[in-house]
Amino acid sequence: MTGAAERVDRPDAVPVVPLRRDPVAWLILILVWFSCAWFGSWEFNPNNAVRMFATLSLVEQGDATIDEFAPLTIDKAQFGTHYYSDKAPGMTVLGIPAVVLADRISGQRADAFIPAFENAAFNRFLKIRIRLVAVTICAVLSALAAMLLYDFVRRITGDIEAGAVAALAYGLGTTVWGWSTTIFGHAPVAALLLIASWAVWRGTGPARSRGHAVVAGLALGWAVLIEHSALIAGLPVAGFALWRLRDLPRATAMRTSVVALAAGASALVVLLGYNLLAFGTVFRLGYSGVTDFAGMQEGLFGLTYPKPYVLFELIFGERRGMLWVAPILIVAPFGLAMLVRDRATRDLGWLAIAGAVVPFLINASYYYWDGGNATGPRHALPAVGFLCIGIGAFWARTTRWSRVAVGALLAGSVTVNMAIASAEITAPQDEPRALAKSVFAARFDPGYLRTVADEWFGYTPWQGLAIWALVAGALTVALAVLVGRARVRR
Repeated sequence: MTGAAERVDRPDAVPVVPLRRDPVAWLILILVWFSCAWFGSWEFNPNNAVRMFATLSLVEQGDATIDEFAPLTIDKAQFGTHYYSDKAPGMTVLGIPAVVLADRISGQRADAFIPAFENAAFNRFLKIRIRLVAVTICAVLSALAAMLLYDFVRRITGDIEAGAVAALAYGLGTTVWGWSTTIFGHAPVAALLLIASWAVWRGTGPARSRGHAVVAGLALGWAVLIEHSALIAGLPVAGFALWRLRDLPRATAMRTSVVALAAGASALVVLLGYNLLAFGTVFRLGYSGVTDFAGMQEGLFGLTYPKPYVLFELIFGERRGMLWVAPILIVAPFGLAMLVRDRATRDLGWLAIAGAVVPFLINASYYYWDGGNATGPRHALPAVGFLCIGIGAFWARTTRWSRVAVGALLAGSVTVNMAIASAEITAPQDEPRALAKSVFAARFDPGYLRTVADEWFGYTPWQGLAIWALVAGALTVALAVLVGRARVRR
């Protein structure tokens, strides 16, 4: 990206400021990162804990066994007499730098504590490391994805405001926000698939570079390393890449493909190395040794075929329905239809539709489709980024009064997800009215929140929420001013 401005792919679009020099893009990055980093989740949630237990073992013991921590989590795998994380190793590996840093600064190691729920010192030790990983990995990836989504949408629509709306819908108007406060793999995978889509689109366009191919390969490869189901969820992105490469000279297409595949293979090397270290063989996955969850033996690690009633529940059901926790997404189908009808954006429209549909089909095929304790359909989260492309497209091509309605929906979605992120991203499994009762009635209304200010600096939870609101409000006002000025300059 060189020069003062670049043209977007649409023939009727106006030049845009390069991303690296666009203050709107950087404000979006800061706002989403700050919002994700400000809140936290329960460190002893089994999905959080087992990933961190494996990271601690890798850093402090040089192996991947979690025998001493096994009684503290129901999410685990057993091979012989030893226990391991049952998760794909991506988040465990990505957490290594944070644990190394925390151990060196504090001078503490896990073996200095008795691992127990009631041990306050161990609780704090674990919490610090999980929060560091969430802040430096999950929040960063979600913020970067929001920034690139802004770039994606502003270029295909020629509308900076549409790009900002799409980015804020993704980062703050959906449960991407809440899941970014955890070290579950869902938010990082959602971000990486969106990042890969942006890199494929830019890397096969007029401003293509080898760097785009590297980013696309790394993003797809590490998405699979974090959640193996991304091997399926990422197929629309891979298909989009093949479609876009067809228009490039054969030699250029081959070089681009080789670079992307080589970058993606880095994740395979990490996976094989982890398996060899953990299990003594590269031909074993943690999922194959899952304990306590018999449904994982159904089909392929719990995946069989999509059930229509489950799809209905994942979209509309009050217990896990996506539209309950992210009502802004109701706009997305209209925008995706607009993209498909326009020949200039048809391929992007089909990418977004396939990228949104496939995660829901995967989720509807899973034995444990409700995700256990969860707010919203966590396994379908990778669909959100693709749906938000549709939100941006709708905003750019609709009327003033429709924009007012979309703005109101977005404000409502941000409010809902502020409550989810601050109070409860893991609503109890058996609560039929998860949002109303588990999030608002049981956690948010009584003030059972988790913010940086109250957990580490002695403020009350409501004061911690108020600090977030003041900072986020100031950033939002600045963002609105910059977007308004950019529109006037056009």
